[in-house]
Amino acid sequence: MLTVKEFNAKQKIENKKNIAIDFDGVIHKCSKGYHDGTVYDEPLVGALESLREIKNMGFNIVIFSCKSRSDRPLVDGKNGTQMIWDWFTKYGVDHLISDVVTEKPRAICFIDDKGYRFENWIDTISFVQKLA
Repeated sequence: MLTVKEFNAKQKIENKKNIAIDFDGVIHKCSKGYHDGTVYDEPLVGALESLREIKNMGFNIVIFSCKSRSDRPLVDGKNGTQMIWDWFTKYGVDHLISDVVTEKPRAICFIDDKGYRFENWIDTISFVQKLA
């Protein structure tokens, strides 16, 4: 187990070097939504080139996806994380990816199609009210 000092040092590095990117709707086109649980679609335009560029800038790329949740059913004997890695291999970019996770990782930036940029609570509540 890490000491608090070791943990803080690790966290500081990860917070500065990791870019966290949502998979579905950001990299994987996901035109049919959940569909049958598979990773069925092509990359969004510019996604693969952008992954290469982010990696070339010196960042670790951490992919997050609800497909990686442990409560999702296996598809053809594979879990969501395995299917995502297979997809990255198919498109020749698996070497660019540091990890695929289901929960929000430590990162300097989160790229997500469903994200909201927090500035203050007044604007945030106004935004959420529009969703209701």
